[in-house]
Amino acid sequence: MNRRLLALSLVLSATLFAETPANLVSEGVPNVPEELTRKVAPYLEGRPASFDSWHPQLEQMLIGTRFGETPQLHLVKFPGGARTQLTFLKERISGGAFLPNDPNRIIFSSDAGGRENFQIYRLDRTTGEIALLTDGKSRNVPHVLSNDGKLLAYGSNRRNGNDIDLWIMDPAKPETAHLAMQFEGGGWSPRDFSPDDKKLLLEHEISANEGEVWLLDLASGSKKLISLKKAANGDATFARDGRSVYYVTDDEGEFSQLVNQPLDGGPRRAITSGPWDVEDYALSFDGTMLSYAKNENGRSLLHVIDAKSGAAIVTPKLPAGVLSHLEWHRNNRLLGFGFTSARSISDCYSFDVKSGELKRWTESETGVDASHFAEPELITLKSFDGTQISAFLYRPDPAKFPGKRPVILAIHGGPESQSRAGYLGRTNFWINELGIAILYPNVRGSSGYGKTFLALDNGFKREDSVRDIGAILDWIAKDSALDASRAGVYGGSYGGYMSLATMTHYNDRMRAGIDVVGISNFLTFLQNTSGYRRDLRRVEYGDERDPKMHEFLENVSPQKSASKITRPMFIVAGYNDPRVPWTEGEQMVKTIRANGGPVWWLMAKDEGHGFAKKQNVDFQFLAMTEFWQEFLVK
Repeated sequence: MNRRLLALSLVLSATLFAETPANLVSEGVPNVPEELTRKVAPYLEGRPASFDSWHPQLEQMLIGTRFGETPQLHLVKFPGGARTQLTFLKERISGGAFLPNDPNRIIFSSDAGGRENFQIYRLDRTTGEIALLTDGKSRNVPHVLSNDGKLLAYGSNRRNGNDIDLWIMDPAKPETAHLAMQFEGGGWSPRDFSPDDKKLLLEHEISANEGEVWLLDLASGSKKLISLKKAANGDATFARDGRSVYYVTDDEGEFSQLVNQPLDGGPRRAITSGPWDVEDYALSFDGTMLSYAKNENGRSLLHVIDAKSGAAIVTPKLPAGVLSHLEWHRNNRLLGFGFTSARSISDCYSFDVKSGELKRWTESETGVDASHFAEPELITLKSFDGTQISAFLYRPDPAKFPGKRPVILAIHGGPESQSRAGYLGRTNFWINELGIAILYPNVRGSSGYGKTFLALDNGFKREDSVRDIGAILDWIAKDSALDASRAGVYGGSYGGYMSLATMTHYNDRMRAGIDVVGISNFLTFLQNTSGYRRDLRRVEYGDERDPKMHEFLENVSPQKSASKITRPMFIVAGYNDPRVPWTEGEQMVKTIRANGGPVWWLMAKDEGHGFAKKQNVDFQFLAMTEFWQEFLVK
């Protein structure tokens, strides 16, 4: 349908549509048909649960889940128990943890309107009172509690809005907050207190391929480098005797491994080896057991070992999926974690290392029966230069949808993120009800496949990852069940840039594209992104202050080639986005329209880098579904 006919159709049928929420600014986006709203509604009611922490004394879990517009903190007292809501704020909450010396008090973070200027709060469970601990203005993240609960260390850009410094306070007395150490750049963060709370581990993120681990003496203010080599070093934790430090590093090979470094200068000990990254780990409170998860081709595999001998402990067999946030209870018996798979929404679990029992603490609502959702099919192929890339493909039921099916390329952000074998949520509607196949590529630059692969799109190699999409389109054309003439592209953040770049490079091979909070011009992005992020992004994308890089970034920016886009585009932005300012989307909309291209535009006044409030998320998904029905399925 051309633009004139589409506009006429929307005018004639406007009374049949639900209205756009007042906090959303839209241009060209039709109101959503009530019939579509009713059909999609069950898929919108998924309610994932995230594991936050254990109660320091009782066998109870603190979790995050949503019963209103945003995720809030809840307490679960036993496996399968009711979720008792503890916080009732309008904004999303993250990072909840009990004070170890006072379990009636909980520390958590929240930001307003998606601005990501996170503030730290203290909840008194007895009175329900919530106290603001930080200044209410700056960005304060992450936070780490001392073992006795009397110190709270956190990173903050309070000093100048750009550099992330170390701040420390007594969480019972927020007036004690003080600047403990100044840093340059936005990559510094506290990680862990020593067992005697006299020292603090710090991490310095330089890029996706490089980070440092430092040891800070709190009394003297002196710090020394712990990590041995220039590499991706991080996720540091003290051993329970305080004499050594565990951290993850890729300094000995392609993949990140867990090591233990004595603080007296003794030889470092490798805890793990072999292929695939260690993505998370946790040390039991008595120091006798280590749990860790490896990311094996996008799937998590759980391990538990004796911390001294390395002997393996039998672990439960989990389906192909993704683990998150491993944490031991202080009883040294229960290991808590989050888990999600294609047919299981994110839920909270415990593994009892003594009895071998796996218990599910939450059974979150999915809205529809998830037992028949499509399982991911791992595909691998060679790209234009022979580099192997991969993707997860979810196919619709061929009995319900015979013949060649349209396909959406859903490209992850980061750019150093990775598409994983997890729960698709509402996206299952496109597969189950519209008969669209969804393909999640892991092009070069994705994490999880080694440090060399991770760096293959850096700097002047930026468009090689876009060429990987061309190789995937070639693969689609050879699959007898997929319709290469009905291909769409969708991505958020850096995936939004990839969507725009795909449409400029392969416009004639695409039916339509959706860009959510994506970069349209690297030069304006680097100029306008938040100051605490700019240097980190320059390492990845290139330093625009160099004349040759400036010219290159200008030429590879989708806005430069927007005239090539003649197929429909849908662009989504959040007005408060601190990472990719909303103007990146707006300027792309104007450029495409100036060239005569069809484009829908949706911006939320109360959101940041991606929509978080349920009303906004629901409308965005409904609008995207209408977009695919109009321009891809037909």
